[in-house]
Amino acid sequence: MAATDIARQVGEGCRTIPLAGHVGFDSLPDQLVNKSVSQGFCFNILCVGETGLGKSTLMDTLFNTKFEGEPATHTQPGVQLRSNTYDLQESNVGLKLTIVSTVGFGDQINKEDSYKPIVEFIDAQFEAYLQEELKIRRVLHTYHDSRIHACLYFIAPTGHSLKSLDLVTMKKLDSKVNIIPIIAKSDAISKSELTKFKIKITSELVSNGVQIYQFPTDDESVAEINGTMNAHLPFAVIGSTEELKIGNKMMKARQYPWGTVQVENEAHCDFVKLREMLIRVNMEDLREQTHSRHYELYRRCKLEEMGFKDTDPDSKPFSLQETYEAKRNEFLGELQKKEEEMRQMFVQRVKEKEAELKEAEKELHEKFDRLKKLHQDEKKKLEDKKKSLDDEVNAFKQRKTAAELLQSQGSQAGGSQTLKRDKEKKNNPWLCTE
Repeated sequence: MAATDIARQVGEGCRTIPLAGHVGFDSLPDQLVNKSVSQGFCFNILCVGETGLGKSTLMDTLFNTKFEGEPATHTQPGVQLRSNTYDLQESNVGLKLTIVSTVGFGDQINKEDSYKPIVEFIDAQFEAYLQEELKIRRVLHTYHDSRIHACLYFIAPTGHSLKSLDLVTMKKLDSKVNIIPIIAKSDAISKSELTKFKIKITSELVSNGVQIYQFPTDDESVAEINGTMNAHLPFAVIGSTEELKIGNKMMKARQYPWGTVQVENEAHCDFVKLREMLIRVNMEDLREQTHSRHYELYRRCKLEEMGFKDTDPDSKPFSLQETYEAKRNEFLGELQKKEEEMRQMFVQRVKEKEAELKEAEKELHEKFDRLKKLHQDEKKKLEDKKKSLDDEVNAFKQRKTAAELLQSQGSQAGGSQTLKRDKEKKNNPWLCTE
């Protein structure tokens, strides 16, 4: 039976259902877009530069919003990082924007360690994300990703060359974040000086091996514009929140006694180029580079420090479970070894303590024997002295008894003589008159 006959038989008496729309998997990008729009996006910018270069003003100009924040002073004892998160809405797209500024950068006399707080902050965000990944129950879809996606490095418009602080800091940060160098307050130098300054900065970055972010040219849709913009790096920008009426339009500009500098005029500065490259064209690439390059490098180094590897010494695949078991056995072996060392140390200390106690006991016995002998000698002396005193007391008593006896005999003899005399007087009265 022919196919047309089968189709005719099937079509007879069957209900036809019209399609509501196009059917195909080419609608998958639309589904991803709708899902991404509903979840929203996050973007984190790190502004590094000396105090007074207009970091806050540029952020306000870049996103056309007045962000909160107090102006920093030049009296900070060290470099501090101040982070603020804002929820922005444009059309139906929500953006959670985090701006991190370096307060006190370049204000200290000793600037040798000025980069360390910045590196530690970036590593801390990587570590927080890694810890969230390593959890058993991960909630990465609701986790607030605080990893830095773009680092705007503000260069002072000196017109000469980069400072040592700038070179050292960018060299320490280039493997951890996407660095986009910009010349702040570029209206402070002339156009010819600015061109020479850009060339000087580029040559110094190349000679010192500093890897800055290059706008991607592998995508055909943005290859031409990104290739052109790579030649304009570093961008010379001007920021201003003041709006002036120029012609028939209100435009962001800076008013000077000699004239007006328009922020969004590409003949005056590269602000429009920076905004196009950072927000409209390459924001997603910055996010992807942060995750696939900088975070992966940190994650790999961190796991290797912990002893995790993908291959064994024979370059064979090594599963995470085997690595965990090997590390666990190694840890248990080290723990047992330390326990044995502690036990031996404890036994040794106990023996030393016993020897000390025995020595102390021996000294106490010797001291007790000396004291006992001394006590016996003292006791013997006291007994001898007591015996001599008893002898003296007895002799004294004997002398006293003899004396009392003599006194009593003498008193008796005297009494008898008195009685005899009285008797004689009584018998012979004439004796009284004599």
